[in-house]
Amino acid sequence: MYVKDYLNVPAEAAGSDGLTARWVINATQGATNFAMCIYELQPGKTSPFHQHDHEHEIFVFEGHGLVTAPGGVTEIHPGSSIFIPPGEQHQFSNSGDSLLRMVGVMSFASIPPMRS
Repeated sequence: MYVKDYLNVPAEAAGSDGLTARWVINATQGATNFAMCIYELQPGKTSPFHQHDHEHEIFVFEGHGLVTAPGGVTEIHPGSSIFIPPGEQHQFSNSGDSLLRMVGVMSFASIPPMRS
């Protein structure tokens, strides 16, 4: 078993100004199926409009923002659960005045870089 406070995992730059990622569970801890990441987006910032070859799931646990996809724009807030199918373009924006913090889970075997 592996247990660690996510704040003790270094935040790394994650593809755009104001977006960081904390890879809290991955192969380093022995994971072979899934990875877990804590994304932190600063107020007024956005992630790139991008897609992945794999599905991924997001859970918002702090802050307020928007998620944009081809179907439109949806407000997100603490407790929002988001499923993004493979190949769907999407973007996160922090519309609040504090950090937007989200948990991302994705298939470990399919963690290529984001494509814009």
